[in-house]
Amino acid sequence: MAHALADLIYRRELTRREFLWLMTVSTASLASPAILGGCATDPVTGKTTLVGLSETDEVAIDRQQSPHQFSTDYGAVQDQRLNGYLTQVGSSLAGRSHRPQMPYSFRVVNANYVNAYTFPGGSAAATRGILLELNNEAELAALLGHEIGHVNARHAAEQAGRGLLANLLIAGAAIATAAAGYGDYAGLVQLGGMVGGSALLAKYSRDDEREADALGLEYMTRVGYSPTGLVGLMDMLQRQSKEKPNMLAAMFASHPMSDERYATARSQADGAYAMARAFPIHRERYMDMTASLRRLKPAIDEEQRAEEQMQRKDLRQAEAHLTNALRLAPDDYTGNMLMAKCLIAQKRHPQAAPYLDRAKVIYPGEGQAVHLSGINRLALRQPGAAFQEFDEYERRLPGNPNTIFLKGIAQESMQNRPAAAREYQRYLQTVRQGDQAKYAAERLRAWGYLK
Repeated sequence: MAHALADLIYRRELTRREFLWLMTVSTASLASPAILGGCATDPVTGKTTLVGLSETDEVAIDRQQSPHQFSTDYGAVQDQRLNGYLTQVGSSLAGRSHRPQMPYSFRVVNANYVNAYTFPGGSAAATRGILLELNNEAELAALLGHEIGHVNARHAAEQAGRGLLANLLIAGAAIATAAAGYGDYAGLVQLGGMVGGSALLAKYSRDDEREADALGLEYMTRVGYSPTGLVGLMDMLQRQSKEKPNMLAAMFASHPMSDERYATARSQADGAYAMARAFPIHRERYMDMTASLRRLKPAIDEEQRAEEQMQRKDLRQAEAHLTNALRLAPDDYTGNMLMAKCLIAQKRHPQAAPYLDRAKVIYPGEGQAVHLSGINRLALRQPGAAFQEFDEYERRLPGNPNTIFLKGIAQESMQNRPAAAREYQRYLQTVRQGDQAKYAAERLRAWGYLK
C-alpha cells in the first residue's frame, strides 16, 4: 500500500480502493499507555489475580481512547435530556457497584447499529439503535449494569494480564489493514462505527459475559429494578439477531451470546432474584424520556437499511434509502454523514461535499465530519483545504496519529516537503509498524531526513 500512496502523490489522484483505504486510517491506530503485568486484588471476588493494567492505566486508556470511539459513532446525541437520563440511570447503578470510585460517564451515541460498550475506566455508551429496541427502564438498567459489570470485574485489565489484550496501537493498525482487504466498502464501514469500543478494547469471553450478567443483575436489583429487565434485554437481542443480524455484528463480536448464557440469566431472575420480580420496570418513564429519539425511528430505519445495502455494495439502493431518511429528518447528523460516505464510495466527491458541510453545521462540535471532509478534499485535489480540515480535527480530538499522517499526505501533495517531513516525523514518534509507518519512513529516507 506504500507504493499506492506514492502513486497517489505523483498522480495527484486517488483510485477508489486507495481512497477507501485512506478512510480506514481516520479512527484506528490510536496510541496507548504501555501495558505492564502485575498482580492485584479482584474487587468483586477479593482474590489475587494477574492483571496487565493498573487502575491508573485503565483510566488513562479510557480518557485517551473513548473520545475517538464516540466520534466514530457520530458523537453523543445532542438531546441533553436523553443523555442526562442515561447518566442518571447509569450513575445510580455505578454508585452501588464494587468500584464506585471509578470516573463513570454515560451517553447515547448517534450510531444506528445495536450495541453498548464501556472503556476500562467507566466511559460508557449506548447506541441510539439499541435504545430504540428496548421497552423499559429495567432493560436499560440491565444493559448499563452489564457494562458496569465489565468495569468492576476488570475484564479488560485481566485480559491484558492473560496476554489477550494487545497494545491498542497495534490492534488499531490491524483493524485498518484488515478492513482494506475486505472489499471496497469495508473501510467505509470501519469509519462508520460498525466496530464498537468494546470490540476494539477487548473481546470478552463467555465466562466474562456470564460474570458481567450476574453483576449487572446484582446492581440493578440493588437499585430497585425488576430482574425481568435482563431477561427482556436478552429476548430482544435474540430476536434482533434473527431480524437484523448485521446491526448486531459488533455487539456479538465483543459480547458473545449463547443459549447457556440466556438460560443462566433467566434461572437467576427466577431463582435467586425471584423476590425482586415485583420491582418496577418503569416503562412509562422510559417511553417518555426516549420520545424524541423514537420520533426519529422511521428515518433511522431507513438509515439501517442503507447501511445494510452499503455492506452488500449496493450503493445506489443505499442512496435511495438515505434520500428517504433525509426527507424524513433533514437535520440528522448521522444521515448526512452516511449520505456523504455513500457518495464518496461512488467517487462522487463533489456531490458528497454539501452533505459534509451540512453535517458540520448540524453538529459543530463533532469531529468526524471535519475529518471526512479533509479526506474528501484530498480526493477533490484540494490539499490545502484538506490540511486545514485535518488541523481543525486535531485541535478538537488530539491523539490520533493517523490525522498527523494525513496532514503529511496533504503537505506532500502541495510539494511542501519540509512540512510533510515534520508531520511524518511526528507520526513515527508514535507509530512504528504498518503501511503508513513504512510509507512515512520511506519518504523521510528519500528526502534525506533518515539514513
